[in-house]
Amino acid sequence: MKKVLIVVDMQKDFVDGALGTAEAVSIVEGVCKKIENFDGDIFVTYDTHFENYMESAEGKKLPVPHCIKGTDGWKLDKKVQRALDKKVYREIEKITFGSVSLPHILGKEYDMNDTEIELIGLCTDICVVSNALLLKASFPEAPISVDASCCAGVTPESHNAALQTMKMCQIDII
Repeated sequence: MKKVLIVVDMQKDFVDGALGTAEAVSIVEGVCKKIENFDGDIFVTYDTHFENYMESAEGKKLPVPHCIKGTDGWKLDKKVQRALDKKVYREIEKITFGSVSLPHILGKEYDMNDTEIELIGLCTDICVVSNALLLKASFPEAPISVDASCCAGVTPESHNAALQTMKMCQIDII
C-alpha cells in the first residue's frame, strides 16, 4: 500500500509567530521525527494570504495578519524545514482552511484503493480537520488517519473536539 503524509501548515506564524501557541511549539519535535521516519510521499500545505488579508472574509473574522506570502511568518518552522530538506516533498499553497486542490492532485496521481493518507500539523481544529474531511469526502474508502500527537489546536479543548469530530467521520485518530 502506498503511503502519503500531509504536513498541514507547520508555518512560523502558527508555531511561534502571530498565532503561535505553546501547544504548537510542543509538537515540532514530534512532527520532525514523523517526517524523518516517514517512508512514503510527503505533501506540505501552506496557509497563504496576501497584503489585503484584513479586507478578506477571513481577515474580518480573524483580524490577525498571518502567513502573508513572502514574509518570515509564511515560511515553515525552521526545524520542520530542516527535516523536510532531507526528503522529497511537494508544496501546496492554499488560500483557505482546506485545500480544494489536494484531493484532485491525490486522486489523479494515486490509486486511492491502494493508498493510506496520514495528516499532521496545525491547527487541528481549523486546517487539519478541514483537509481531513475534504479527503474523506473525496475518498470514502481510503484509510485516512490523523496523528494527534503531531497536531495542536487553537486551544487544547478545540483540539480534542476536532479529533472527536474526525473520529465520528471515520478518520482514524492515532
